[in-house]
Amino acid sequence: SNIFLLVLLACPSPLSAPPAPTLHTCQGLAPCLPEEGQVNTSGPRLLLATLHPASGSSAAMDRIFSALLLSLLLLLQSYGVCGASPQPRGTLCRTKPTDLVFVIDSSRSVRPQEFEKVKVFMSRVIEGLDVGPNSTRVGVINYASAVKNEFSLKTYQTKAGLLQAVRRIEPLSTGTMTGLAIQFAISRAFSDSEGARVRSPNFNKVAIVVTDGRPQDGVQDVSARARAAGIEIFAIGVGRVDMHTLRQIASEPLDDHVDYVESYSVIEKLTHKFQEAFCVVSDLCATGDHDCEQICISTPGAYKCACKEGFTLNSDGKTCSACSGGSGSALDLVFLIDGSKSVRPENFELVKKFINQIVDSLEVSDKQAQVGLVQYSSSVRQEFPLGQFKNKKDIKAAVKKMAYMEKGTMTGQALKYLIDSSFSIINGARPGVPKVGIVFTDGRSQDYITDAAKKAKDLGFRMFAVGVGNAVEDELREIASEPVAEHYFYTADFRTISKIGKKLQMKICIEEDPCECKSIVKFQTKVEDLINSLQQ
Repeated sequence: SNIFLLVLLACPSPLSAPPAPTLHTCQGLAPCLPEEGQVNTSGPRLLLATLHPASGSSAAMDRIFSALLLSLLLLLQSYGVCGASPQPRGTLCRTKPTDLVFVIDSSRSVRPQEFEKVKVFMSRVIEGLDVGPNSTRVGVINYASAVKNEFSLKTYQTKAGLLQAVRRIEPLSTGTMTGLAIQFAISRAFSDSEGARVRSPNFNKVAIVVTDGRPQDGVQDVSARARAAGIEIFAIGVGRVDMHTLRQIASEPLDDHVDYVESYSVIEKLTHKFQEAFCVVSDLCATGDHDCEQICISTPGAYKCACKEGFTLNSDGKTCSACSGGSGSALDLVFLIDGSKSVRPENFELVKKFINQIVDSLEVSDKQAQVGLVQYSSSVRQEFPLGQFKNKKDIKAAVKKMAYMEKGTMTGQALKYLIDSSFSIINGARPGVPKVGIVFTDGRSQDYITDAAKKAKDLGFRMFAVGVGNAVEDELREIASEPVAEHYFYTADFRTISKIGKKLQMKICIEEDPCECKSIVKFQTKVEDLINSLQQ
């Protein structure tokens, strides 16, 4: 043919939806590369080269290949490539202009592969920012026994440059001088000479401190000076970090500024929190940029749909259907709760409160909802069977008395108990009544779960899997009913578990007529508020 069109798609990890590709004019045989700042590194990079034979090119062939190229560009713009979905409506957000400095612990306790996870976390946060000289600027401080300024706020003015610089950072692998690093942030990183916009009140100053140990110097006084200087500090602790130290570092309110994860393998789960933190609150409902049929509820940078009284939200999350009424249908609901030692006593108390707040939203009676509770660790213990308690008050009292088991995580054994005992007639289950199991775990199972998980679903039990912290997502998917995406949920910590409550709405209800499932609809509509209360 007269023209050969070479299209190379380089696909990095799909951190976010790709932007509409920009077409650049190419000369001769040189590949066409966008100029710096004109490409989002999270999306595909499109390299085009045209080869012209000496005899010239056919006008007809030119038109054919031009049409092919245009079709390809439209396809990329509409659908994304390499698994990166386009940004959905309802989640668009413009980030606040911010001077952001990461303060990263790379002491000897942080292994090289763990430090790579921190770099991924930083990259994910940067991906969600509007980077530029007049928008957000980013700097990184790397510290151990000494402090290294990896790059300052003025060094890079494009997202591509920042991401490349983050990839080049190496760990220092010595002590843990967290106070010294914070002092460096005050005196150098947030100074005018390093690119901080200290004279403008329109630019926030934010530091994100990531550490996994106890500092070898003081942090309380220097952190107070940083906050007094107008620096908002987020403190992220990993593993065996000293929680008291995190609270000394962070800004108020501490619930919003202190985060803990069990290991570096799950730190990137905090990405969404920080993308929301930098989001400018935009009322998409007021602007009409939504697809809700009846009621639009604004959230920071996004929205969710709801329905008027007498209607229920359909599975598309947008349209509503009229309910036929009813006094509530029967349901046998069993909680299967991980009580292993990794949960920790203080978190186990939160789980108990969470169960009781859910019970508060149910219509409990012989003819409506029945609740059972099973706790497991290295063994399985039935706290109370279905139907033992006939009202909410007695159920909640029994939950409060539940003792923490500690020890191991035998999730497979617990699932087998759920099948053989919890949903048996002898333990209060009612024939013909829908069975729902909610499995809550925070770690990898120490036994085999495949057979029991499959049998539960084969028997018609509707299984929801909820994972926190070090829970293994492959195991959650194996436990969850089909479609798996609607039945398994994961969050890095309790602060983000409200997303699970949102997704659970209208999913537990019976498929034939969700309007009849009054007790569970009531539960679903209250879950998000209950979890928000629990987080306090």
